Amino acid sequence: MKISEVQDGMTGVHIKGTIKDIGAIRDVKTRFGNQTRVANATLEDESGTLKLTLWGDQIEKIKVGDTVEIINGFAREWQGEIQVSVGKRGELKIS
Repeated sequence: MKISEVQDGMTGVHIKGTIKDIGAIRDVKTRFGNQTRVANATLEDESGTLKLTLWGDQIEKIKVGDTVEIINGFAREWQGEIQVSVGKRGELKIS
């Protein structure tokens, strides 16, 4: 699947792209009441870009220029743009 094909509400998202930038790391409280860290990265392929939401230890695993593959992720619209997350059932592969 290409980044340009990802739409709000999709599950089972399988995309591959290059990390172009990583935003500021924020401390947040999850809906389950846990404290964790979150950051948004820009993921790019030949068809476009989108935001990749990184949670907890995923943040340290990724750096600008890495090629990453998201397997079984999900897409949601947040503040007017599509964002992909790996979630509990997905996988983030770095190459």
